[in-house]
Parts: sequence; structure tokens; C-alpha cells
Amino acid sequence: MQELQGKVAVITGGASGIGRAVAEAAAAAGMKLVLADIEEAVLKETEAAFTASGADVLSVVTDVSVGASVEDLRDKATSRFGTVHLIHNNAGVAVGGPLWTVSEADWNWVMGVNLWGVIHGIRAFVPLFLEQGEGHVVNTASLAGLTSPGLLGPYNVTKHSVVTMSETLYRDLAVFGSSVGVSVLCPGFVRTGIADSDRNRPDWAPAPNMPEGVEFQGVVRNLVASGIQPAEVAARVIDAVRNNRFYVITHPDTFAMVETRLRDILAERNPSDAPIG
Repeated sequence: MQELQGKVAVITGGASGIGRAVAEAAAAAGMKLVLADIEEAVLKETEAAFTASGADVLSVVTDVSVGASVEDLRDKATSRFGTVHLIHNNAGVAVGGPLWTVSEADWNWVMGVNLWGVIHGIRAFVPLFLEQGEGHVVNTASLAGLTSPGLLGPYNVTKHSVVTMSETLYRDLAVFGSSVGVSVLCPGFVRTGIADSDRNRPDWAPAPNMPEGVEFQGVVRNLVASGIQPAEVAARVIDAVRNNRFYVITHPDTFAMVETRLRDILAERNPSDAPIG
């Protein structure tokens, strides 16, 4: 989908971080925007900023963990703009700690946003793309979807799931000879608010109690602060959409880490160290 002028992009988690940066890059390419986020106040501020810059934008408060909410997002997008050409399933949260200490509530929260959010996005938008014979799906996974760092169990599980779901979607579309494109975004650390995703923790998911001696949030916050700018990621995403490139890799050290994991598998040896950083 090389020509983006006048096309419509729907971006979840669009009020901040990678989502907002992709929206900025999409608007610069001439796309109309539908921004979805669960944080209403920040979403409205973001919509106002884009409108002031001349972008044609709609914001929709969306809980991606709920299928009906994502369907409502699609319906509002098509009602406003007639159709959609790009869905970026980007909303994400993170919880850390040893696997045996992660509560069922936290598992449900992370799975709901990171995994079911992508499932709902695919189910809501791909049929539209197939009907119109054009469209592109971008799913945000992570370097944690290609490796398995410690203390990030639920996050790793969801991001590995997003990678395999994206690969399967790519092959499913090929079976039907569809021209609909698919990309999976696998960034390393990016300067976003992911370390503070607790701000959106639902009432039914009480804050976790970290085991003594485990400092997770501060470590991740420091690593995120040392990451690349969201705009760098956004540029790669838009380039992948234009050139129908599947894997979107943002950090050069990703390849060595993936190779190490694959060599562990092929040699049937115990997993090599894969620290958070």
C-alpha cells in the first residue's frame, strides 16, 4: 500500500508512545486518523493537538480487551471516513515478577490488552479489508516476542503469541490470494510509558506485591528511558506498510539475540541468558 495520501489509519494505544508517533508519521503521509485509547483525557488532548496541526482525526475511547468496544471503534471509523485502510493493533501493558508470583488478575489484564486486543482488531478489521480488496494490519509485538527475558512472563507470553498470530494471519491471507498486508512490530526498548502502565490497571486487578529483593518497575523504567525515540519506530512502521514488509525490527542487537535462541533450540541445549536489558 505505497500510496497513503487520503487513506484511513486506525491506531490503538494512539494517545501516547509508539501509537502517537505512528499517528504523527501517518498524518505526515497524508492519512486520516482514528485514534483509540482507554485514557480519555489524554486521548482528547492528543486529538486536539492533531486537529490544530491540520490533521483529519477522530478519537474513540476504546477498551481493546473487549470485542464489542473494538467493533464500536471500527463502526465509528467507517461512519466518519467511509472505510479503513490500516489497523495498527498497538495498545499494550506490562507486568513483571517471577512467574509463580503473578496473580490471575494480572494474567487476565495483560492477556486482555496485549493478546485479545490484537485478536479483536483482526476479527473486526480484516473482513473489511478483504471486502474492499485493500488494507494492512500492523501488530505490535516486541523483542520479548522473539526472545524470553526473565521476570516478564505474561508480557513474553502475549508478545510471542502476537508474533505467531501475525505469521499465521499472513499465511491465512496467502491461502486466499489476498493482497492485504501484514506486519509485526518487534521493538526493543523505546521511550514510552510502558513501565508505568499500572496507571491503567483496572479495579479488578489489584496492584501486585513484588517479592522481597525484586525491583522490577524501576529497572524497566531506566531501560525504557535509555531506549530509542518513538519517532524512529514510527518511521519503520510506515515504511513497512508502504513496502509490505512483514518483520519490523528496530534494534540491531535483536538479530544476535534471536540467533542465540534459535541455536539453543537447534542444539537442544538449555536456554542462554536473556536478561531484561
